[in-house]
Amino acid sequence: MAPRILLDATAVPADRGGLGRYVDGLLAALHAEGADLAVACQRADEERYGELAPGARIVAGPAALAHRASRLAWEQSGLPYVAEAVAADVIHLPTYTMPVSASLPTVVTIHDVTMFAEPEVHDPVRTTYVKSATRTAARRATRLIAPSRATRDELVRLLGAEPSHIDVAYHGVDHEAFHRPAELETKQVSDRLGLHGRPYVAYLGALEPRKNVPNLIRGWVRACAELAEPPALVLAGGGGWDDEVDAALATVPLQLRVLRPGYLSWASLPGFFGGALVVALPSRGEGFGLPVLEAMACGAPVLTTRRGPLPEVGGDAVAYTEPDPDGIGRALTALIGDPARRAELSEAAYTRSQDFSWTASARAHIASYQRAVSK
Repeated sequence: MAPRILLDATAVPADRGGLGRYVDGLLAALHAEGADLAVACQRADEERYGELAPGARIVAGPAALAHRASRLAWEQSGLPYVAEAVAADVIHLPTYTMPVSASLPTVVTIHDVTMFAEPEVHDPVRTTYVKSATRTAARRATRLIAPSRATRDELVRLLGAEPSHIDVAYHGVDHEAFHRPAELETKQVSDRLGLHGRPYVAYLGALEPRKNVPNLIRGWVRACAELAEPPALVLAGGGGWDDEVDAALATVPLQLRVLRPGYLSWASLPGFFGGALVVALPSRGEGFGLPVLEAMACGAPVLTTRRGPLPEVGGDAVAYTEPDPDGIGRALTALIGDPARRAELSEAAYTRSQDFSWTASARAHIASYQRAVSK
């Protein structure tokens, strides 16, 4: 008999972000696989999850869950009560925290451990708590889910996690949402950005040190130095913190154009990725690298680094660079000046992206839940 799974989606932020895309994609695929589901969520997400998983028991928590401190407190006391009320067999926490007093088997997803490897590139205000909670989960959870082999290996190396307690479940990508864009889609995005068909290098993500945006800016400036018609740099996304971003932007020559449109709508992302000359995501550390996969699914030529799991995602279908400004500059110069190489990467990236699906991810998660319950 399949276990009843309580998925705690209360940590999903209002802007969705990577965590929201993970939970949405996984939940819909779990439902499609016939999983017996209950979902705890914030009130604002009650209807959304009901549509993603019709028939699942949706339990909306108190309004205070919108505030992080209140959510963390409720997770310790309220979530075990919900688990009992819905007769769950296992609780899945899709991020690093867990109720330490839960009597049921718990499965916790640890998305990355980069703050243990490179604490200096993380927000110091959050680092202490997140590291403590991650250590607790690594020690107390019945099973851990890592989104890549690299993250699994780091969990073992840095936190001493038991390898036999870790399951690797790659993220998927929504191939309907992330697709090769039609010409109209790319035109609409270009016009909204004020580019009107002019070329651009695209970045999507938070402005935080591990994303390496200052070095991307500096590398792009180097790549544009000798170009008569240099591409713009579009830094999309929001949130995060990186004091060096503004300092790097202050050095950009006046003839070069940097756009910071903030958050882009979900529907505009295929046009944004697929319309870019290059999608540059030269991160210093990831747990998986979902934007790399999403850009690949849109048929974009992608430039990233060989850090952590990124080669597991990109394989031979993306271009790689070292994360320093000179390396990024050389790699961008090579791609901007080689349309044939960009076309080759575009085709290879789209093809490789088809190997990643939320269905495959859901099946790996279900296997982890079953292992947790059987233990």
